[in-house]
Amino acid sequence: MSLPRETDYGTPARESEKEVTLSIDGIEVTVPAGTSVMRAAQECGNSIPKLCATDSLEPFGSCRLCLVEIEGRRGYPASCTTIAEAGMQVRTQTPKLADIRRGVMELYISDHPLDCLTCSANGNCELQDMTGVVGLREVRYGMKGKNHFDLLSALTKEKDESNPYFSYDPSKCIVCNRCVRACEETQGTFALTISGRGFDSRVSPGESQPFMESECVSCGACVQACPTATLMEKGVIEHGQAEKKVTTTCAYCGVGCSFDAEVKGTTVVRMVPSKDGGANHGHSCVKGRFAFGYATHADRITTPMIRKSIEDAWQPVSWDEAINYAASEFKRIQAKHGRDSVGGITSSRCTNEETYLVQKLVRAAFGNNNVNTCARVCHSPTGYGLKQTLGESAGTQTFDSVMKADVIMVMGANPTDGHPVFGSQMKRRLREGAKLIVVNPRSIDLVRSPHIQAEQHLKLKPGSNVALITSMAHVVVTEDLVKEDFVRERCEWHSFEQWRDFVAKPENSPEAMEQHTGVPAADVRAAARLFATGGNAAIYYGLGVTEHSQGSTTVIGIANLAMATGNIGREGVGVNPLRGQNNVQGSCDMGSFPHELPGYRHVSDAATRMLFKDAWGVEPQPEPGLRIPNMFEAAMDGTFLGLYCEGEDIVQSDPNTQHVEAALRAMECVVVQDLFLNETAKFAHVFLPGSSFLEKDGTFTNAERRISRVRKVMPPLAGKEDWEVTCMLSNALGYPMNYSHPSEIMDEIARLTPTFHGVSYARLDELGSIQWPCNEQAPEGTPIMHIDQFVRGKGRFMLTEYVPTEERTSKRFPLILTTGRILSQYNVGAQTRRTANSMWHDEDRLEIHPADAETRGINEGDWVGITSRAGETVLRARVSERMQPGVVYTTFHFPESGANVITTDNSDWATNCPEYKVTAVEVTRVTQPSEWQQRYRDFSQQQIDLLPKKREKV
Repeated sequence: MSLPRETDYGTPARESEKEVTLSIDGIEVTVPAGTSVMRAAQECGNSIPKLCATDSLEPFGSCRLCLVEIEGRRGYPASCTTIAEAGMQVRTQTPKLADIRRGVMELYISDHPLDCLTCSANGNCELQDMTGVVGLREVRYGMKGKNHFDLLSALTKEKDESNPYFSYDPSKCIVCNRCVRACEETQGTFALTISGRGFDSRVSPGESQPFMESECVSCGACVQACPTATLMEKGVIEHGQAEKKVTTTCAYCGVGCSFDAEVKGTTVVRMVPSKDGGANHGHSCVKGRFAFGYATHADRITTPMIRKSIEDAWQPVSWDEAINYAASEFKRIQAKHGRDSVGGITSSRCTNEETYLVQKLVRAAFGNNNVNTCARVCHSPTGYGLKQTLGESAGTQTFDSVMKADVIMVMGANPTDGHPVFGSQMKRRLREGAKLIVVNPRSIDLVRSPHIQAEQHLKLKPGSNVALITSMAHVVVTEDLVKEDFVRERCEWHSFEQWRDFVAKPENSPEAMEQHTGVPAADVRAAARLFATGGNAAIYYGLGVTEHSQGSTTVIGIANLAMATGNIGREGVGVNPLRGQNNVQGSCDMGSFPHELPGYRHVSDAATRMLFKDAWGVEPQPEPGLRIPNMFEAAMDGTFLGLYCEGEDIVQSDPNTQHVEAALRAMECVVVQDLFLNETAKFAHVFLPGSSFLEKDGTFTNAERRISRVRKVMPPLAGKEDWEVTCMLSNALGYPMNYSHPSEIMDEIARLTPTFHGVSYARLDELGSIQWPCNEQAPEGTPIMHIDQFVRGKGRFMLTEYVPTEERTSKRFPLILTTGRILSQYNVGAQTRRTANSMWHDEDRLEIHPADAETRGINEGDWVGITSRAGETVLRARVSERMQPGVVYTTFHFPESGANVITTDNSDWATNCPEYKVTAVEVTRVTQPSEWQQRYRDFSQQQIDLLPKKREKV
């Protein structure tokens, strides 16, 4: 028995202030102007047969099943392409229409394999359904002659099994064009086409290539659109149709896509993007849709383990023994070295509830504020910069806001790789005519891709963001492009005057800054004019903004620019940080910084501390605790000796890997709670098995402040969800945590956090998702922030003086290394490396400009050593004009690459966010791995050998 299908209205919904009323089969229906007759019929409960139409795609009108009769019109128009008009009299069911539809279906079936009982789409096939709907009972044409499914036919193509996640069987294709249109309209890749003409027409990836050799990005939009088994998930082929579905939220990037996990028993058959998802609207990427196999990978550790030393073999133990051992070690360390000698790290991959409990454990059970999170190494400058200028540490818009933007500036981000579903939505708006400004040292896909070309690509030198954003502001001010009425009404005039006078100085002009940015002054001026005068202008930025020594300054500069041009407080504008992980926003909201309690309230505020004391029974300390770099320094000094690390791999993700390793070796008790023996766990003394997003209940908060439910799809493999493990540890430490369900934790969060006052699981189930603030003033959430006034009251302009980074090139290190992500892999790769996604990207490579490669005798694929002041690693070279001369680039998804061995300890002046994006290096041809890589290989193998041997299956 297959799952019931959601109603498909055939064509997309339309928005219009005007409505039209028509009659369909004698029923009056009123719809927005522009609505199709097909959709209007479905609105009043009359389903019209269809094959080429679906409500996620624009009407196409090729299948000829949806014909209707309209009074006063000749012929039988297609209802999907016919727009509803006032007074129309439509008939959808007449004897003549029935005859036509049966005739059309008879032609389809005469050229289709009749293997329905063994077909993978059996029970979930629209062709099968429509055959029944139109009442087809016989096929008069027979199966002989030229066809698309006879194995002896010269036209038949073999199945394309090249993609690891789905199969393409052209014999079952009805050439409805839905897959091609989905690739164009939904994804925007244009990888598919219809090759041939007439009978020879067939869907073709690229130039009749296998899928894996084409430009296909495996987003799954074509698979979802296919009405037959032509394009089918291999999970369905292997396991059959699912028995139930559970709506949950993706655990990859900060887009926060909603998925229906389709399940058979406890096996996930496939993940289907939810049409009701507020962030993704039924779209997905290769990671969220297909790369969930890591949850059941053989590398999962599902038994708690302990050991005295990292040189010892791991000992499998019970949950109670592991928890009690960890608690006793933390108590011992604190008794000997003081209250502040231990701390915890929360994870942006865990739920809000789990993160909240870890920081609560640190503050209430450990009794200090030594808590931090990976957000410090990515978007902590966002929190600081936006809090100072606008009054709230989060982005201002909903993702859908981009569809109202006229000018889009993408700075230090690569949405099509890092946030692909939102990247597709942005590309849709660009194809509709919005103008694009790209600020990036690298030529990302958005600069030029099918039907898209940036108006300006400001290819700046890494480290010069502040110089560029300030010089753009110079143009806005000196050319009288400031929206002065907005500034006078909404901002602090005194701070604006100071800022205006500062940016107007000649030394802040594009001409003066060109020596720092490397961007022609004329291009900067053109971009600034476009941003200020082109209509609704929105800024989207990423880690290429924040991971700098002046990351916070650049965020402030972005906010200044938005306020000065009046581009804030409505749809189509705003300041939009693209958060990297699924719950980076949530981990910050939950109080994961050593100076802030949940809701971004400083620990020094007595009233806030009393609020938490009343709820927790313990008053948080008034002094900020240690950030992660401070923990490392204290560990080396012998004063910080115990760490509880949930769901974070600091050895691979933090800069200067060798320093991190040394700090962990200096600690006496490192407790890691994770799915796998990650790089940090190799230095641990206690391993507590974690649970994947499929094994737990909770919530994630995405980059647009959208709180979405995470629902348990299968039982936790280790027997416990992460929040339960934290409760056990807290109880063993002597601080009671007694929750029976994560909903109770969210209720506590809502009571204590003003922006979450209106959030509950019941409310989330009712609304689907909620964008905070959600409270008495905004009971259904806040999609757009700062509409009437800024959270801080008046917007505050701040000066953004450019201070060059201390990390500079020299004769010894003449190149600048910058880093980023790639579509198929995610963050440190712990999840995606354990899926078939590695077929696209199985190693980190160094991108180098042809000119730099030539002077060093480097060819494509050569092994090259990358040396910095911090260390050396070896990667294979990719010679590419994406990079500008003098700049090299790599990703950081594979631990053996050692990308962070060469990054330095330089960091943002306000938040300690590492300067990953600027490292002075030299690149030379080599023939063997670096010394660190050889040590890493030996150490990793040693640690794997210390794991308990798995029993052979009988």
